[in-house]
Amino acid sequence: MKQKLKTSVIGSYPIPIDTLGLAQDYFSEQDSSWADYINQAVHDMTSAGINLVSDGQTRDPFIQLFTRKLKGCRIRERTEIVGPVEYHGPITVPDQIYARQLLPRNVGLVGVLTGPFTLTKSSIDSFYHGEKELAFDFAVALRAEAEHLLKHVDVISIDEPCFSNELPDYANELIGCITKGLSRPTRLHVCGDVSQSVPQLVDMPVDILSHEFKASPFLFDFFKEYPSERKICVGAVRSDDLRVESVEEIVAHVKKAMAIFGGNCIQIAPDCGQRLLPRNIAFLKLKNLAAAGEIINGR
Repeated sequence: MKQKLKTSVIGSYPIPIDTLGLAQDYFSEQDSSWADYINQAVHDMTSAGINLVSDGQTRDPFIQLFTRKLKGCRIRERTEIVGPVEYHGPITVPDQIYARQLLPRNVGLVGVLTGPFTLTKSSIDSFYHGEKELAFDFAVALRAEAEHLLKHVDVISIDEPCFSNELPDYANELIGCITKGLSRPTRLHVCGDVSQSVPQLVDMPVDILSHEFKASPFLFDFFKEYPSERKICVGAVRSDDLRVESVEEIVAHVKKAMAIFGGNCIQIAPDCGQRLLPRNIAFLKLKNLAAAGEIINGR
């Protein structure tokens, strides 16, 4: 039986946040305001008809979301590394548990981890004075978080936008530190122009590669040169453009991807997180994405 193409999100969703409430509520035991934000994000994604949703990453920007809860990290204008980076308990897990409770039975959940290289590049290092060592300590911490997520999510996605600017020679080992032996499918999302890194990316130790094919359709040509058994999540609507792509446009784009990747094309999604879009635009893009997926699946 032919595998159905699934619609997915990358991570963030634009829910307006009460910043004063955030400051007052963040460290409270109840932390009740976040339930409402997650509820809104999940409601929009499921109402749009998306098959694999996230919690919307409403709690914090995607760097501070993790570094705020890791030992050795201090948050000021940026994350500062002031000691050994260590994991000391679940970070995103409570939000995933709550999001799971909101989902219809046939909708899956993506647990998103900000990648260790991106966390490293986004931090001011006042302790390690060695980028590689810091990156691997972040990876060890993220592995612990991934293990806690396994019971609650259907896919674990690692978001590494900094790989589009620089792919270190230890990238494969770094990602493998998180993904090796996990019992859920793993996805690596790298937005931006990855054309020069395709030969390395197709060998990454993940099940699914996710890239910005809508804003950067020239990437199809580079991936065509390096056939791989990696599954593909195709960016099919832009996250940096207010124009809402029509269903017909999305279908044509995805069919082009399927002609290249064949049965390895298993997910379609926005190019990146949708945090910077107006909420109504983000919703309409997801709604058209879902409609395109149904057409391609022959419904």
